[in-house]
Parts: sequence; C-alpha cells; structure tokens
Amino acid sequence: MIQDFQLRVVPQVAASDAALRTCLVEEQGVSARRLQGFRVIRRSIDARQRQIFVNLTVRCWLDEPMAEEPFQRTEYPNVEGRPQVIVVGAGPGGLFAALRLIELGLRPIVVERGKDVHERKKDLARISREHTVNAESNYSFGEGGAGAYSDGKLYTRSKKRGSVEKILNVFCQHGAQTTILADAHPHIGTDRLPRVIENMRNTILSCGGEVHFQTKMTDLLIEDDRVIGCRTADEREFLGPVILATGHSARDVYRLLASRNIEIEAKGIAVGVRLEHPSQLIDQIQYHNRAGRGKWLPAAEYAYVQQCGGRGVYSFCMCPGGFVVPAATGPEQVVVNGMSPSHRNGRWSNSGMVVEIHPEDIAATDSDALCMLRFQEELERLAWQQGGRRQTAPAQRMADFVNGRLSYDLPESSYAPGLVSSPLHFWMPKFITERLQEGFRAFGRKSHGFLTNEATVIGVETRTSAPVRILRDGDTLRHVRLEGLYPCGEGAGYAGGIVSAAIDGERCAEAVAAYLGQSTS
Repeated sequence: MIQDFQLRVVPQVAASDAALRTCLVEEQGVSARRLQGFRVIRRSIDARQRQIFVNLTVRCWLDEPMAEEPFQRTEYPNVEGRPQVIVVGAGPGGLFAALRLIELGLRPIVVERGKDVHERKKDLARISREHTVNAESNYSFGEGGAGAYSDGKLYTRSKKRGSVEKILNVFCQHGAQTTILADAHPHIGTDRLPRVIENMRNTILSCGGEVHFQTKMTDLLIEDDRVIGCRTADEREFLGPVILATGHSARDVYRLLASRNIEIEAKGIAVGVRLEHPSQLIDQIQYHNRAGRGKWLPAAEYAYVQQCGGRGVYSFCMCPGGFVVPAATGPEQVVVNGMSPSHRNGRWSNSGMVVEIHPEDIAATDSDALCMLRFQEELERLAWQQGGRRQTAPAQRMADFVNGRLSYDLPESSYAPGLVSSPLHFWMPKFITERLQEGFRAFGRKSHGFLTNEATVIGVETRTSAPVRILRDGDTLRHVRLEGLYPCGEGAGYAGGIVSAAIDGERCAEAVAAYLGQSTS
C-alpha cells in the first residue's frame, strides 16, 4: 500500500530522515512495523512569519518494498535508418525535441553553431580573463544553450502546455539530482547541469542520432513553400523537416528569416538591470532573522512585481548565493545575466530587475519585425561604451540609482570582469529607469532593508526573452506558411526558460512525427 501524508515541520526536522520517520509514526499514526520506506515528493518553504516552516508531501510504502528509483525512465529505441529530422540548436528546446523524436522512432540530426558543453567553458573563462567574446561560443551559444551556464532553474508556469513531470524525470534519468522532483522551485545548478547535458547528447548518439558542433545554419532549403532541410556555413546540406530551436540570441537567424520574407513579428520583451545584494542580507530579510538562514535553510529567494506607469516591473531569474556573469554574444556588447551553483553558497544573491516593454514604447511600426532586436543592440552598445569598451560592466549603488546620484565607489561584486561606476539613471532610457526607480521604492517598502546602497545595480539585462516571434500555426505548430518548418522554444517566441522550452521541443517533435505520418501515442 502506498499512502501520501502532508507534513508541516520546522526546518531541522525536514532535513533529517530520522526525524521525519519519528514525525510520521508519532504525529501521523503510521505503523512503524508496516512502514517499509518513505520519500519526500513535494517540498516548499513557508517564510511568511518569523517561525519558518517546511511543507512536505511524504509518500510512504506500507507493507510493500519502496520503489527503487524516484523517477520514471523513458525508453529510447535505436533509430538508425529511420526518417531523419533536422534540429537546429542544442539548447533545451533542441535537446528535448531530439530525445522525443527518438521516442517516436525518428532520427534526429542536431546541428549546433557552438562547441560542446566542456569546450565551451574555456571560451566563457576568456570573457572574464581577456574580455574577448567568441561570437559562436559564449553564454548563449553552445551545447545546452543559455541555460547551461545560467543557473539551471527548472521552475515554470507552463503546465498546461505539457508534462513538467516528464521533463524533470528525463533530467533525473540523465543525472540530475532527484530533489528536483520534490522542490517547489527546482534547480540543478551550473556546476552539475553540464554533465546532465552531456549525458543527453550521449543518449542521442547511442540511439543512432547525430550531433554536429561548430556547425552554423546559414540558410533554409525551401522548395514550393516547403522546407526540406538547411545549409550550414561549411556548405553542407542536411535534409529533412526542420525544428528551428536557435535560442533568443541568434540575431543572425532573425535577420535571415526577414531577408527571406519568412513571416516573423516583433514581440514584447523585458529590459533592465541585474541587482546584486550580499546573500546574508537577503537571508536576513526573507527569513526575518538577523542570523540569516542558519544551518537548516537554503539561501533565500525573493520575487517582486509592481505595476509602474502602466508596465510591469519585476524580478527575473533570481539567483540566491550565485554570481553575475557576462552574457554578450558579439563585439561591442555588454550584457549581464545570473547563475548559481547547486549549493547556492556564494557571498552574493542577484536577480534581473526588468521593465516590460512593448514595440509601441519605442515608436515602432507594425511592419518593423526587428525593432525590438535593434533596441536591445543599442542598449548593449551603450553599456559597452560606459564600461570602457570592454566586458567591464557599468554599475551604480542601488539607493544612488533610485535617488539619481553618481556612486563614487562600488561594493564588492561577483562579476568577474569588473565594474565601473556609471550613472545608469542618466544614460539608460527614462521610460525604463523611472519605472525601475518606482519599482525599487515599492520593493523597499514591502521588504525593509531591500532598498540599500549595499546593493549594486549592474547594466544591462536585455536577454530575458526573444525580441521576435516566428509565426506558427497554433494547432500544427508548423510555420504559418512553410510546410516542414517548426519554430521551437524560446528563440521562436513560444517559451521562457529551460522547462517551457523543453516542453515546446517535445511538442514540436510530436508535430513533426504527425507530419511524417508517425504515431505519437
């Protein structure tokens, strides 16, 4: 017999299997003799009051042995000789599309412009050490996509589009820690995610698929409004229906589509800064305790949202115990992002603080599909100029930013290339800075101590989502005009994070299978 119990316990009990067993027996009336084992299947922290509680759903096995694995495995058959599908991009959308294609008996051919996940890491180190950006191997381009070295958060609200549980189970099957199945805000960590991604690649290869690194798509092969494959920079042609999962920073792909008159449109984005606090301060604020999180609690998270001037201002990609990283993908750009290792034990915590922007906010016309892309580029160029034309990032103390004052010095920061004091309130667009200032004041009122000069505002955060949507049919998921083309994931404008992109990848794989007459049941 398997039975679930709801527990509300203090953190030190939640951290101890022995204490949980005692709680089950003494407070829930579970028979110690019948209890063969238990496992936490849901976990969330309630930090609304001074006394912190952990809410748990605990699954108990009574009178029968406990299941050996906490996750469900997916069977991947050999697909050598099967019809092939081209997957452009090896981010979460592309990888999960490829794995789902294998499930459905189709052979994925993955073409990725960047390097494999380990070689890519060397180029990331050069950004901080030498201030040089490899335009094909950076925080956005390469195996694993933008998520591989940008934290590995697995929280999503896209639960109506597909099975979040399936995605998390596949991650576990490939080496992610099984705690992601239980946590309210699951997180793998930048130190562990590369190994998981490599294991996914090995599954694709062992089943007969192909993965080609440093293979940049430069054109689509189109015959009579039907995409039959793609051409790459080395003049190779890969034939088959195309799942286009190139990520939100592949600006050359958007320009290619525009030049080929392939239907795309500008979409709203969110733009702002990366805000960094000492992690101990965030722990103190969120856990209502001067001692911070103590021994039993994880580094604290926060989430803020406020309407300011008719636009949302909100925290994005919060990284407790993490660090700020340089995320440019080309020359004359400064872009920042955040990441956390699995233990989240760094000295700082950061998040994007961004303002919702619509095309009409920059006086764009409906026909200008690349207007938001150019707006991103211009803001990143301004940040590069303010940063000394290197990967040094412009920054300002938080209270100084809110009050319109130059910061004469800056706090220590996790941002490895270095910071330079700059009046972000002055040179960033006022329709962004004024809303951020209003939002920061509101967040400071909600959480005493949050608005402080101990925190640093670092510019600029521009890559929160794709600035373009590649138009597709809502039912078939294929492009609105071109047969055989399946815009996928975050880069196509249909996802916003690792899990939602993975879900969209699976859906696109199923759509291609239906197009090829394969069963998707």
